Amino acid sequence: MSSLSNFVKRIRDIMRNDAGINGDAQRIEQMAWMLFLKVYDAKESDWEFDEENYESIIPENCRWSNWAVDDRSGDAMTGDTLLNFVNNTLFPTLKNLEVSKDTPIKKSIVKTTFEDANNYMKDGVLLRQIINIIDELDLGDYEESHAFGEIYETILKELQSAGSSGEYYTPRAVTDFMAKMIKPQIGETVADFACGTGGFLTSWLKELEVEKEKLGTTEAQEKYDNSIYGIEKKQFPYMLCITNMLLHGIDVPKIYHDNSLLRDVLDYTSDDQFDVILMNPPYGGNEKNEVKNHFPSDLASSETADLFMSVIMYRLKENGRAAVILPDGFLFGTDNAKIAIKKKLFSEFNLHTVIRMPHSVFAPYTSITTNILFFDRTKPTSETWFYRLDMPEGYKNFSKTKPMELKHFTPAMDWWNNREEITVDGFDKAKKYTAEEIAEKNYNIDLCGYPHEEEEILPPKELIQQYQEKRASYNADIDRILGQITDILGINLTEE
Repeated sequence: MSSLSNFVKRIRDIMRNDAGINGDAQRIEQMAWMLFLKVYDAKESDWEFDEENYESIIPENCRWSNWAVDDRSGDAMTGDTLLNFVNNTLFPTLKNLEVSKDTPIKKSIVKTTFEDANNYMKDGVLLRQIINIIDELDLGDYEESHAFGEIYETILKELQSAGSSGEYYTPRAVTDFMAKMIKPQIGETVADFACGTGGFLTSWLKELEVEKEKLGTTEAQEKYDNSIYGIEKKQFPYMLCITNMLLHGIDVPKIYHDNSLLRDVLDYTSDDQFDVILMNPPYGGNEKNEVKNHFPSDLASSETADLFMSVIMYRLKENGRAAVILPDGFLFGTDNAKIAIKKKLFSEFNLHTVIRMPHSVFAPYTSITTNILFFDRTKPTSETWFYRLDMPEGYKNFSKTKPMELKHFTPAMDWWNNREEITVDGFDKAKKYTAEEIAEKNYNIDLCGYPHEEEEILPPKELIQQYQEKRASYNADIDRILGQITDILGINLTEE
């Protein structure tokens, strides 16, 4: 392809002229189903070469190479003919493919990918132009295929500013840092139960590839190929994730279109557990009773992130490791469910490290401050280290044009292997707390936070949310201190 770097711009410019495309989110979704079919067609060419009796699940007339490719003979479908084919043949066919529990994953993903997909374009001539640009990709060429994998990252990155779709994208610097600290090993499995577009899984594969190359065996390759597992409940990011995995050489992506919260956690067995869990659970949502009923009553929080935290704990193997992003609200939360979840975390798992991330890491989607919890299932927690990662010098905020980069984690990585307590201007930047000290704080682990932050002008909704979080934190501290005072004085406030 002449200019991969210009790929997204060329498509955007054409789609702007189509009356059916309304905004970036639809533009990316439109691009996504075409990219999937193009990538899947390239994979099928490989499978046909490697497997003597390979049969496609896609009917011949709907395979990309048989309808999308323009050989410049003048016979390629365009205009109303193309629109009619896409809307009335292609989509109904792929949505209604027959699959069973015996259908191989690499075939069944076609149906699940298209279940809720849409064609938004209304101009068949413009649609032809887009298809031709996408078909220029030479995915049989290793270098170009690899280069396009990088371009695909930029497409996913644009989700940050594509309205509500931004919830699916965790900055690659963050996923890469977490994968590095987890240190993947060949033979281990990793899971993400709200995998979005697959950012954590690709970061895992990047780190694991180094280990695979060291061994250089067919067995290592096979274990590498089978090391990932993901669940995503929303159709659009699911489609993007499947394509992402295919682009990264995973021919059988174990990515499922499902809701991780709709299964009783007590039903999980060792077969449902994983060596490593890497996640950024959705947060801020309120779950209904039908979801909460899948959890023990003491853990049945209405907050989405809390429920995912319970799922993670039930699905982490003995001796397994986890790295999970959670908002400040989890750290200082003192409602009954949050305390029960944190008690379980400290009593059954080893929460060894909490990295406090600076504000605006997820800008422009949200300004909510987040943290990375690193824990393993080896023993109860005896002590937990907290480390505050400060904003890099010269930055007031991260933004779309100045995003967080992996190099900004360098101070944390340097400290990780040489841990020491650090105090800056009288405030703790890094400090170790015993499990007993944390229990005395009623599991309020809002420690080593940010003491001096310039006032930031936020949208009204986020400002209100931030103040609510601060109020909850202050209330938690007040309740804890009052409790200590009344215990010392022997006062029972419930008595008349």
